[in-house]
Amino acid sequence: MLIVDVQNDFCPGGALGVKQGDKIIPKINKYIKIFSQNKLPIFASRDWHPKKTAHFKKFGGIWPVHCVQKTKGAAFHPKLKLPKDPILLYKGMDPDKDSYSVFQAEDASAKGFVQLLKDRGIQEIYIAGLATDYCVKYTAMDTINKGFKIKILVDAVKGVNLKPNDSKETLDFLTKVGAKKLILKQVEDELCS
Repeated sequence: MLIVDVQNDFCPGGALGVKQGDKIIPKINKYIKIFSQNKLPIFASRDWHPKKTAHFKKFGGIWPVHCVQKTKGAAFHPKLKLPKDPILLYKGMDPDKDSYSVFQAEDASAKGFVQLLKDRGIQEIYIAGLATDYCVKYTAMDTINKGFKIKILVDAVKGVNLKPNDSKETLDFLTKVGAKKLILKQVEDELCS
């Protein structure tokens, strides 16, 4: 399971809050419980930006300052119940790159996401988190392009929706290129039967 960027700055009240982004957290927690009970690895990514980055408006980017390393905004949302041993992934650390995809992230020892997946023999990712039309989308596209399978937990993702249908169009596009959409009941049937 991969939980994408469920951080304070991406939830309501944060610097780049996704409207109702916190509403998916109880569902994500249910998925975490299922994956933990099945002894399946759980990855959690987070934006981990330096104070100065071309990603931010004041340095030439398009986004307001958000998820700066070691700030409250970069912390995981307090209601997110990560297991004791999640594999934490950090992205957006390069001041010259946007890094929307978790495939541009690395763990604390600087090992990249692809290598972490290969080391564990993982060929399929179940993805949840924020935001459907940005980091979830780019991560899902990279998953497919790099030869992995992707299952999008559609009841545990939420989008920015700069245009009203952005998230729906993103999910439609991803299913056309090979992603599979699932909800909690289907995952329970798949993993708990």
